[in-house]
Amino acid sequence: MKIALMDSGIGLLAAAAAVRRLRPDADLVLSSDPDGMPWGPRTPGDVTERALAVARAAAAHRPDALIVACNTASVHALPALRAELEPAIPVVGTVPAIKPASASGGPVAIWATPATTGSPYQRGLIRDFADSVSVTEVPCPGLAAAVQHGDESAVAAAVATAAALTPTDVRAVVLGCTHYELVAGQIQAAVGGMVALYGSAEAVAAQALRRIGAGPAPDAEPGSRLTVLLSGRASALPDQALSYAEGRLLQAVIPAH
Repeated sequence: MKIALMDSGIGLLAAAAAVRRLRPDADLVLSSDPDGMPWGPRTPGDVTERALAVARAAAAHRPDALIVACNTASVHALPALRAELEPAIPVVGTVPAIKPASASGGPVAIWATPATTGSPYQRGLIRDFADSVSVTEVPCPGLAAAVQHGDESAVAAAVATAAALTPTDVRAVVLGCTHYELVAGQIQAAVGGMVALYGSAEAVAAQALRRIGAGPAPDAEPGSRLTVLLSGRASALPDQALSYAEGRLLQAVIPAH
């Protein structure tokens, strides 16, 4: 079994680690685009073009499924990715966990990039899944970039700024960017231990397995291959990935090729 994941940067690590926990026997292909990131400020057409290139690099390794572990790419490029790759390769997009967070009864805060905050896409999700609860959209300028570069001081500053914009009565915070899941511990400390965090990594990992008819097997023997592609080039995990537990999990358990 081989699962591919794509993102502009290292935000895909959270979903990759989730796949790893569910199916230790799965080989992984991690395809990202350091040459073209960040994708957030790009036009939808540019995002689609970059995402297709990253997906094609992953598809060349013949995965059983592809996880689009990026909110921006899922918003703008998912139809194009599915049109090109399916049905040969099932494509699973990432949607902010607004629906399960709203089930907590609210109030809910959604942390997202400035480009996503207030966007028609996010407002549509709020309308469809959180219409009955109070929702605060919290822009997090600089947080994804700080996570990408493993800049601890910049992460701390961006998290503190977002926490200050988050109402004190919220019961749930939606992590609306895959990069944010890598610093969930810092976010939890900033908003308080009684606030539930909702990411997407576990859900998209489980959905990818369902799409290929595979269930969880956490006791399976470890897989043997990790393929890392940086803008199409074969590589090892980038140094900044090893700043996070998810990256160290992949590096420690699966030898890189």
